[in-house]
Amino acid sequence: MVDLLRAAARAPSLMNTQPWRFVVRGDRIELRADAGRALPVADPTGRELTLSCGAALLNLRVAAARAGRACAVRLLPHPAEPDLLAVARLTGVPGRDGDLAELYEAIWLRRTNRYPFRDDPVPGPVRDELRAAAAAEGAQLDWLTGYDAWNAVRVAREAELDAEYDPARRAELDRWTGVNPARGEGIPTEAVGPRVDGRAVPLRDFAPDLVDRPAAQFEHVIQLALLSTEEDSRADWLRAGQAMERVLLTATARGLAASFLSHPLERADLRSALRDPLGGPEYPQMLLRIGYPTVAAPATPRRRVA
Repeated sequence: MVDLLRAAARAPSLMNTQPWRFVVRGDRIELRADAGRALPVADPTGRELTLSCGAALLNLRVAAARAGRACAVRLLPHPAEPDLLAVARLTGVPGRDGDLAELYEAIWLRRTNRYPFRDDPVPGPVRDELRAAAAAEGAQLDWLTGYDAWNAVRVAREAELDAEYDPARRAELDRWTGVNPARGEGIPTEAVGPRVDGRAVPLRDFAPDLVDRPAAQFEHVIQLALLSTEEDSRADWLRAGQAMERVLLTATARGLAASFLSHPLERADLRSALRDPLGGPEYPQMLLRIGYPTVAAPATPRRRVA
């Protein structure tokens, strides 16, 4: 059981807050949101917190499949307990989750890579595989090109400029970045990555006040994929988190790296601006930068599984 929970805890989370708690009762595992790790400025609705917990749930399913077990999952089983996001029961053989077992090694290799990527395009068959990974979890992954890619870069840049002059956002960022890895949470300095030299890659700057941090030339053309769901309920956020992690693990298994452009999704107006300009019904849940890495990103710390 401890091994399953360690794998679940390798999921990504905004600022590496790890906003989940697992409660084990026999073969029943409760996934609960940890409100003490919420980010009320960046994530006032708890949407990104819930996505992170969904990613941890996907890792749990992958690890269970690798162990030859299945997870029978119920999302939001008790409305009177809003922090109880899911209950997973370990059952017999994996069944439809059996193909998840092949992603197990990727759990330990996946990193959020805030370093430059190569300019090599992601091949079409691999893009299709990542789309299928999202669809398997009830979400949609669209590779952005043309106007959509330009628009995503524009709104991400606007979000970053807005955050730069927001003292509350800066204070929240400072709490979770540049931390000692021994703390077991947050983003250590070595994982922040270099400053972006240029305007093509509008990453969130997690250490704007770090004086000695070098700048680097990033890829000339950013490759972006937008993860969306048809609805926007808490259950949809959990499904999106599982889809996001399945995409990330599949990408890792194919030699790709990824990082998040979550900041434009933290403003309602900019999130709306990322929706299909032709009026599609999808709700954007995460904007992913995907490509071939130039350097291996360091692992971020995790809290001890008790």
